[in-house]
Amino acid sequence: MSRRLACSCALVVAVAIGLGGCGGGGGSATLGKRPVATSAPVGTTAAADVSHIATVKSSVTKLPVYDSPGASTPAREFDNPWLYDPEVPTSTVTQVFLVKELRNDGWVQVLLPVRPNGSTGWIRSSDVTITANPFHIEVALGAHTITVKNGNTVVYAGPVAVGATDPPLPDVGKPTPTPTGEYYLRILLQAPDPNTVYGPYAYGLSSHSDSLDEFAGSDAEIGIHGNNDPSVLGTDATHGCIRMDNAAITMLSKQLPLGTPVDVVA
Repeated sequence: MSRRLACSCALVVAVAIGLGGCGGGGGSATLGKRPVATSAPVGTTAAADVSHIATVKSSVTKLPVYDSPGASTPAREFDNPWLYDPEVPTSTVTQVFLVKELRNDGWVQVLLPVRPNGSTGWIRSSDVTITANPFHIEVALGAHTITVKNGNTVVYAGPVAVGATDPPLPDVGKPTPTPTGEYYLRILLQAPDPNTVYGPYAYGLSSHSDSLDEFAGSDAEIGIHGNNDPSVLGTDATHGCIRMDNAAITMLSKQLPLGTPVDVVA
């Protein structure tokens, strides 16, 4: 899924986006999508059922990320807001991260949406707003299922299509498995045409394909999206993205905040 996918409360433009790691079982496509507003709910479940989302404050235009708490020099910086379509200067969205560790000394460890998958970094708590989030997603590749929970309550469970392995898709000629690991929802867009390979909605994850460096001219980021061929659900049929039922992702698009954790397991 392309880095140019994003979600913003303010943006209403439609953009052309190439989704890396998507397609297969119906073909790849260029996706014109408009951003969808999301917000983190107030957590009401027990602490064990709640993750935390770090949303970068609007006053922070360059977010410094450090390799360790208290480091004097940042290892990298993230633009805030970030530009998800380089061809549209107004296509920007606030940076959101999944919190890995909250400390009481002013530092927060977060999961980063960069290669290699699973990369983490440390940011100052003063640069972000921390929000509790009771939602959680698990994708089981072998079982070809997705399960979404609000605390301990299952909101949705159903079949998915995942990355092709054996045989690989003919356009790439090598396996394109969906990478396992812990990720988070980074972006959400709504398709102006819900009848494409991406269906009505697409979430972009913080993960990247392990077998593709780029897809459709963009970094091969992984996504969860709808589809135009329900018969592929329950199979290995994509370039790495996770395809699911259109009605279900439409329902989830109205509930899940960006920053929601996504565990992809074998």
